[in-house]
Amino acid sequence: MVVALDQGVKALVVANLPYGTVVPVLGNALQLLYVRNPGAAFSFAVNMTWVFSIVSTAVVVAIIVFARRIRSMWWALVLGMLLGGALGNLLDRLFREPGFGRGHVVDFISTPWMMPAIYNIADSFICVSMVIFVLLVIFGVNLDGSRALTAKQQRAADAAATTSAPDDVTPDAPRVSKAATVTDDPRAPRDGRDTLGHDAT
Repeated sequence: MVVALDQGVKALVVANLPYGTVVPVLGNALQLLYVRNPGAAFSFAVNMTWVFSIVSTAVVVAIIVFARRIRSMWWALVLGMLLGGALGNLLDRLFREPGFGRGHVVDFISTPWMMPAIYNIADSFICVSMVIFVLLVIFGVNLDGSRALTAKQQRAADAAATTSAPDDVTPDAPRVSKAATVTDDPRAPRDGRDTLGHDAT
């Protein structure tokens, strides 16, 4: 969905917006400005297009392989947005001018009040996925959807496990048979007779 939205809007921008001309949408809060970016997100490192093509390809492959371990809806959402954003910009670098692996990414969203850079939908999804990623780590949400115990919760769990175990039971303590207990009774006869004096044999 992210890739389809990103590439569809980019096609509309290329077909309808004049290159390098500001088109106000909400005054200075939101503007459309069609430019081509040879670098990374937000026009970073414009002379290293091929490097980012390789890095983006590696990220896409890593996410696809790693996705098999995901059992959490939130982690699936994060990796889905990250994968869609990375793949959306990677398609630009692979198939747009000036050539394969060196293509310039189509940027068109300008928000001068927030940042001076111009970006696109793929960049937006990448940034949102990073924010959610940080929140999931802070709240201790694991890949399977379970919650990691805080230090306080771990101490409470350890204390509960300690109090629930019997204090006088040692796992490795040898067991004493009933026969040995009877034999060690000081009142038991030592000559093979029972307590009434009869021969036990």
